[in-house]
Amino acid sequence: MLTVQTAATRMTTTEVLDRLVSFDTTSRHSNLGLIGFIREYLDNHGVTYRVSTDAAGQKANLHAVIGPETAGGLALSGHVDTVPVDGQAWTSDPFALQRRDGKLFARGSCDMKGFVAACLSAIPDFQALPLLRPLHLFISYDEEVGCHGVKRLIQDIGESGLRPDLCLVGEPSGMKPILTHKGKLNLNVSVRGLTGHSSEPSKGVNAAQAAGEAIAYVAREARRLAAEGPFEDGFDPPHTTIHVGTMQGGTILNIIPESASFTMEWRPIPGDSPYVHADRMKAWIAETIEPAMKAVHPDCGFSYEVALEMPGMALPADHPLATVVKQLAGSNSAGKVAYGTEGGFFERAGIPTIICGPGHIAQAHQPDEWIAESELAACDRFIRRLADRLLV
Repeated sequence: MLTVQTAATRMTTTEVLDRLVSFDTTSRHSNLGLIGFIREYLDNHGVTYRVSTDAAGQKANLHAVIGPETAGGLALSGHVDTVPVDGQAWTSDPFALQRRDGKLFARGSCDMKGFVAACLSAIPDFQALPLLRPLHLFISYDEEVGCHGVKRLIQDIGESGLRPDLCLVGEPSGMKPILTHKGKLNLNVSVRGLTGHSSEPSKGVNAAQAAGEAIAYVAREARRLAAEGPFEDGFDPPHTTIHVGTMQGGTILNIIPESASFTMEWRPIPGDSPYVHADRMKAWIAETIEPAMKAVHPDCGFSYEVALEMPGMALPADHPLATVVKQLAGSNSAGKVAYGTEGGFFERAGIPTIICGPGHIAQAHQPDEWIAESELAACDRFIRRLADRLLV
């Protein structure tokens, strides 16, 4: 493994990526080892930075500033947590970078340590530019499990006053600009029934069956949204989606289930509030399912907990950031994606944001995750030209 030795040490993107993937930063683990490496790297290059942590102090964001230590300028943003490798059939060590046929294999190589490595490798070149405005580097934790890190990072930006004017999130997009993505609302639904013997169903309240009725509503609603919309071209699918992901309930067959639960999500297109859909579902349940439950016992019924909310992102097509990124990426158009990113949080905080990064989402989260060396090379060129265009 390579180590940072002096302030003059330069590391290629591949060399930095080799170090980054060697840290198992699966979201359930601390990322402090990786952040320690980055801090040493920044110290040796004379770059100032701030660190913000989670409540337990086991996970950290890092906000570095190159050039004038002021607000304004451009942020390059990436997360360094990854999804697990458990149960996946890897053909090599997922935490040791492997090069084969122009591809670099490791967990996080595509999503999204490759982009972070490119940004770190470019620091000497950023420093050599006569920057009139700052270049910010955002590195965050826990994107994969709810974007918890970026929420803390945005809080820290407010405390420091070092808020950028613009942001580019380097999620894997094949180096194609993404202006818009859907939001997300995850809901935990719990059902409280009344237990009893299955031979006397009228004396109990079957929580599993009540949950099943609600899940059937979700299935009907999914079909309605697909047929009636609203629609927005460019998304696949071009409408808000809804689905149930997990469900639990009951113990053994001859006992009326006292409790049941399921988890569900909406992925709304921009302008379509998931909370409106959630209220619609709750009203239907309150009118259709709960009266019969409460007639048996008033404590029976449904309860709801928001597990995750991710705002959508929608940068106007004529925004100057969109124009510049399309030009530098060599793209005549910009896309829309159904998955969410930290970009929505930056946009909600008032920072115009675009997605553009190396690799493809189909390569992420997979066994033998990989990124093409050609994609990293394209990213290397792109971020240097972007800094030169926007900050000099």
